[in-house]
Amino acid sequence: MKTTKLIIITIALLLLGGKAIAQNAKKARQILDKTAAVIGNKGGATANFTISGGKYGRVPGTISIKGQKFTASTSAVKVWFDGRTQWTYMKSTNEVNISTPNEAQRMAMNPYGFVTMYKSGYNLSMKPSGKNTVVHMKATTAGRSVREMFITINRNYQPVAIKMLQNTSWVNISVSNFRAKNLPDAMFRFNRKDFPRTEVIDLR
Repeated sequence: MKTTKLIIITIALLLLGGKAIAQNAKKARQILDKTAAVIGNKGGATANFTISGGKYGRVPGTISIKGQKFTASTSAVKVWFDGRTQWTYMKSTNEVNISTPNEAQRMAMNPYGFVTMYKSGYNLSMKPSGKNTVVHMKATTAGRSVREMFITINRNYQPVAIKMLQNTSWVNISVSNFRAKNLPDAMFRFNRKDFPRTEVIDLR
């Protein structure tokens, strides 16, 4: 009788635990949905960011986004991404590389890249952190180029910090000065006329 009661209690605890995990994941997704809505301002938006860790050292920059499109600039690199093709201008060599980037490569220059990633292929969870919320994304398969990510989101549903695992290294991105703006689509594509003496290398 005691054994049966113990089994029933154990099953009940497992069910309650599973329900709590599911509710936590649902809330994490709701937070990311609201964050994606803020970031995905129809006209576009701009922000400042600083990348540190991994192979990057400490690199500050600016970014403009519009849907899946973005353009980002640092002291050494300028990147344009039109939703499919990426152009990377290296100032030191005066070269532009054309590529079709994977998730990790896009995230390396676009701290808002997670808004197109979280809806599938990741387990989600969340926990409060002071006035902010930290959402944890963990890949469900080994094939994802970004295996794990922690996103700190403020009360206005704006991400203020992102920590992601690329291969075996953690990369940190801080974000500030998010501003909604109306941005033209043309700014997210490399314009050859602006770089007439630059060598263009197609890596696709």
